[in-house]
Amino acid sequence: MRPLAILAFLICFYSVIESSDCTQNSTEHDQVLSIRATTEEQVNVLKNITRDNQTVLWQPASPSHITTRTDVHLYVHSGSVHHVTHQLDAHKITYSVLLENAQHLIEKQTKNETTDPRSGGMNKDRYLSLEDIYYWINKTSQEYPDMAEMMLIGSSFEKRPIYVLKLSGKRPAVDKAMWMDCGIHAREWISPAFCLYFIKYALTYYNQYSDVTKMLNKMDIYVLPVLNPDGYKYTWTTNRMWRKNRSVKEGSDCVGVDLNRNFDAKWCTEGASSFPCSEIYCGSYPESEPEVEAVAKFLRSKKEVVKLYLSIHSYSQMLLFPYSYTYELARNHAELLDLAQDAATKIRRFYGNVYQYGAGAKTIYLAPGGSDDWAYNQGIPYSFTFELQDRGKYGFLLPPELISSACNEALLAVKTITLRVLQKIP
Repeated sequence: MRPLAILAFLICFYSVIESSDCTQNSTEHDQVLSIRATTEEQVNVLKNITRDNQTVLWQPASPSHITTRTDVHLYVHSGSVHHVTHQLDAHKITYSVLLENAQHLIEKQTKNETTDPRSGGMNKDRYLSLEDIYYWINKTSQEYPDMAEMMLIGSSFEKRPIYVLKLSGKRPAVDKAMWMDCGIHAREWISPAFCLYFIKYALTYYNQYSDVTKMLNKMDIYVLPVLNPDGYKYTWTTNRMWRKNRSVKEGSDCVGVDLNRNFDAKWCTEGASSFPCSEIYCGSYPESEPEVEAVAKFLRSKKEVVKLYLSIHSYSQMLLFPYSYTYELARNHAELLDLAQDAATKIRRFYGNVYQYGAGAKTIYLAPGGSDDWAYNQGIPYSFTFELQDRGKYGFLLPPELISSACNEALLAVKTITLRVLQKIP
C-alpha cells in the first residue's frame, strides 16, 4: 500500500474512533425538507414517513392534511436523514432541502438565554426565555403604572402563571376593548416576540403617533404574551419543536393537548384528533386544559366590551378569519375579507411581502376547536388569526435578525384592522 493511501486509511480509522462516522457527512445535522407528493400512493408513503418519531411535521399540522396539492415541510433528525431521503427517492417523491443545519439556527436563537431573569431586557433582535418575559411584563407594568396593568387570569397545567397586560390610554374609562394572544403553540417563538413588540410600541409612542394614540384612547387592549407557558418553557429546555401544552392524560404515555383545538367551537370534529399522541389532539373535552379555560373564562366576562380578537401564530404569512371548523361563511364574511385584504395590501405595499387572506377552512384546512372561531361565536364580531413570517425558508426557526421585519409587518396589519374596526363600532 502506498504511503499516501496508508495515511488516508489511518486518518479515516481514527476519525471513526473519535466521531463514529467517516462517511456520512450529509447526515450530521438535523435538516428540514420541502416535499411534494403527486400521486395518492406517494401521499400515503409520505404520511407514513411523517409519523416516524424521528421526524417532526412542520406543515401542515397533521399527516391527515397531506394531499397531492400540499407542500410538506418536514423536520428530520440527523440520524434519520439518510433513511428518509432514501424512501423519498425510492418512491420518486420530489423534495428539496430547506435547512441544511437546523441545529445551528436553534443554537443561534437560544444563546442569549439568561440564568438570571432580572438580567433580561427587551431586545428587538432577541428571543426571550419565559423567565425573561415574565420579568419584562412585571417591569413594564411598574414603569407605566397609569397605562399598563398586569393581570393574573389563571395558571397552566404545571402551575405557571398566565399573565395578561391591560393597556389603556390616559383617559376616563371606555366601554370598548380588543384582545391579543400569542404563543398558543409553543414552538412559534415569533408570536410572543410580537406581543412584547406591540406592547413596547404602544407604550412608547402613545401621544406621539396618532394611530396608537387613537387605539389606546378609544379602547382597552388586553395582551396575553404567552398563552402556553409550559410548552414554551419546554421548547427552551428540552425540545425546540414542541407544539402542544404539557398536560398528562391518565392511561397515556403521550403528553400535551393542542390548545388551538381545545376551545368549544365544533370541538374535535374533522380536522382535530382524539388520539393523545397526535399534534392536533383536541383534549378530553372542550376547555379541558387550564390554559384554555382561563382564557375562555376571562373573555366570557369581557365579551360585552371586546370587539376585536387577534390570535398571533406562525408561520406561512396569512391573515385568517372564521370559520375554520366549517366551509360555511361567517355572517359578516365580506366585511372580514375586506379588512384582511386591506391589511395584506398595505403589507405588500410597504414591505413587499405577500400575505394570503381568507376564511381559515377555505384558505388552509379544517381546524375545529380554534380560539378565533370560539371568540367569534361568543359575539366578538371581528376575529382574526395572523400567521407571521415566513413562508417556509426558516419556518419555526426564524432567525433573531428577522424579528423586527416580522413584527413590523404584523404591527401594520394590527393597526390597519384596529383603526378600521374603531370606525365601524359605535
